Amino acid sequence: MLTAVDIFVILKVVAKRGQPWTQRELTDELSVNPSLVQAALKNAAEAKLYSPIRKLANGTRLEEALVHGAKYFLVPKRGSEVRGMPTAWSAPPLSDMLDSGGVPLVWPDPKGETRGLSLEPLHPSVPKAAALDPFLYELLALLDTLRVGGARESKLAEKELHQRLHAS
Repeated sequence: MLTAVDIFVILKVVAKRGQPWTQRELTDELSVNPSLVQAALKNAAEAKLYSPIRKLANGTRLEEALVHGAKYFLVPKRGSEVRGMPTAWSAPPLSDMLDSGGVPLVWPDPKGETRGLSLEPLHPSVPKAAALDPFLYELLALLDTLRVGGARESKLAEKELHQRLHAS
């Protein structure tokens, strides 16, 4: 069974865009335990979302899993108003396309510059990793839109996610 950390790690592999990487680099860039990265890659390979030989994600299968299952196996946990980093449609790329006009969704982060309603990230280090990698940030925000968005937001997120998963 896939976990939230597994998806976090495999999205970082996608964010590498085919460039060479090591497990140590993933560990450092995601600020997660090395054993979690190793287990995540193993789980993703067993689910056929990742090829360990090519060291690439299977974009088609990953897209299918996220679009059709993220809101069920990555159940979103919302909280109260906090300072944090925008996510879902409150973050790029959807923030440029949608005028939500409401209170933004944010990952709680004391360094964040936005006040909004909290949405628990896949892992506590998500805001830090997203701040260091704009492409990973977009992938994670699109995933959060699939997790919590309505039909309109989810359709836009599907389209944008498709473009990013098949461009790498």
